Amino acid sequence: MAHLYARDHLEKPDVIQPLRSELTRYLRTETVGGSILLVAAAVAVIWANSPWADAYTALRDWQVGPSAIHLNLSLNTWAQDGLLAVFFFVAGLELKRELVVGELADRKKALLPIIAAVGGVILPALIALAVGWGTPGIEQAWAIPVATDIAFALGVLALTGSRIPASARVFLLSLAVVDDLLAIIIIAALFTTSIAMLWLLGAVACLAAYAYAQHRRITTPLLYVPLALLAWYSMHEAGIHATLAGVALGLLTRVRRDPGEAEAPATRLEHRIQPFSAGFCVPVFALFASGVPLGREVLESMFTDRIALAIILGLLVGKTVGIFGVSWVAVRLGLATKPGNLGFRDMFALSVLGAIGFTVSLLVAELALEGAEAETAKAAVLLTSLTASLIGSALLLRRGRVHHARANAAGSATGQKRPHSGEPDDDTLEGRRREHQ
Repeated sequence: MAHLYARDHLEKPDVIQPLRSELTRYLRTETVGGSILLVAAAVAVIWANSPWADAYTALRDWQVGPSAIHLNLSLNTWAQDGLLAVFFFVAGLELKRELVVGELADRKKALLPIIAAVGGVILPALIALAVGWGTPGIEQAWAIPVATDIAFALGVLALTGSRIPASARVFLLSLAVVDDLLAIIIIAALFTTSIAMLWLLGAVACLAAYAYAQHRRITTPLLYVPLALLAWYSMHEAGIHATLAGVALGLLTRVRRDPGEAEAPATRLEHRIQPFSAGFCVPVFALFASGVPLGREVLESMFTDRIALAIILGLLVGKTVGIFGVSWVAVRLGLATKPGNLGFRDMFALSVLGAIGFTVSLLVAELALEGAEAETAKAAVLLTSLTASLIGSALLLRRGRVHHARANAAGSATGQKRPHSGEPDDDTLEGRRREHQ
């Protein structure tokens, strides 16, 4: 979801530095947001397993809001339907940007992350269905392991993959754009049971008015804020998950700037809303969604409950093999090209990060299951995400040493002073052996 300017500006040298600073700013925001997300999740787990667990449950289930308009909801529901709508609005902005002026606008560049994301959704779903087939609840729970948490994954990448080429970050961001889109479609398809057509028409009217205002270059928030709130409320009353209103509004926002315009509306909105989304909305959701009692019964059931096993295998095996496997096949068949300076070992490490399912996986777990089953499923998501982050970190650190050694070797070849180098690159050694044969 890298920030890129319009294609007709990319050839000009004076926009290269702004483009890079936009990507750097985004990575920095998501890295900080990922760190806050981890802290919020840790606080939730500790609180839910402390002597004050009842206070945590009472806060999570505390209902606020006007009953007259059916909005007397628990804080947990407000976090799911309200705060995550902001998160999905930002995701919609990023998706629109990528499709119009970003990496996904170039079909050749877009093909590999698109293929990787599709493989990373289909294989986890098939594994989850195969493992949990016949178990009550699997008809919706199969969707739990299909989503990657981009904030969490980027946080791990920033902490342990600083020596990995920047193309790794661009690949992961582009992959996440498609992954988010597929997850949104799945949520809309699975968790819409009945639709109130009048309210749906109201939501469509609000979205149409928003799109028309964008077309007319209207900029006042006095129009857009009420339209966004009405669209969200109409979607909520229509029986469709209200977060989809955020996605739709993001996709309808203009991403190309006009001549004389300092920045496009999408860029301006991201600058203002993204810190709030990454620093508040997602962490608060994680605070209420991650509070799983990790007693002996829950821990034992994670390895005996078939839905929990479906989640663990779907995330850890399905995501990793799905993302890397289809990427490897696509590159070998010549359908797509690897990102610059990345080897297959680098891509495998990034695929492991794709197994970090957190925000959307926890949301789907709460939508698909209830009671003890939901708690076990969320515990499986937390355990698997932690495992994937540890394995991915180890692989990234190793690959970082390889790239560092390669850079030192290149510096030595040009006569520069060579600092202490790490281990040689396996791919390079293999190539040298072939040259001598």
